[in-house]
Amino acid sequence: MHGARAPRGTSTSGTVLAGLAPVVGRNTRLVVLGSFPSVLSLAAQQYYAHPRNQFWPLLSALFGVDLRLLPYPKRLIEVRRRGLGIWDVYATCRRQGSLDSNIEQAVANDLASLCRIAPRLVAVAHNGGESARFARVTAALGVTVYRLPSSSPANASYTFARKLDRWRAVFRAVGLI
Repeated sequence: MHGARAPRGTSTSGTVLAGLAPVVGRNTRLVVLGSFPSVLSLAAQQYYAHPRNQFWPLLSALFGVDLRLLPYPKRLIEVRRRGLGIWDVYATCRRQGSLDSNIEQAVANDLASLCRIAPRLVAVAHNGGESARFARVTAALGVTVYRLPSSSPANASYTFARKLDRWRAVFRAVGLI
């Protein structure tokens, strides 16, 4: 699905960085697609590991359970159980730091494989603008496509409450809450 993976490492413009495996199962109804993991997420080998990223607090508020208190493997079990998948649009890239604006020489993930690995998929939600650049690709899957305000701490123009309202609307529309 991804082809050969480059070695994982710290983020420098000279190093090809490899993203994380998809968190997707046969019962996945909605996949939230980010752009590419942050430096901290790559080091931890965990989606949305940066403590200021609001991804896990948003999901905690939506699901009514504080996922941040669970060990990471149990978080993944819980999101899969609820029909949620997590992945990124880019499989590899070069990037200095963690900002999407610094992504260079990106190679996309095989997003077309989502329908095969998640046969119950009904929607894809792009987490932020860089991911949303792939909306045409995900729309070609024949599922509903949403654009969510980014959960990144770099997206300071949206309050947590405002993000939560937008995320809640999508999760309700898909039947996850």
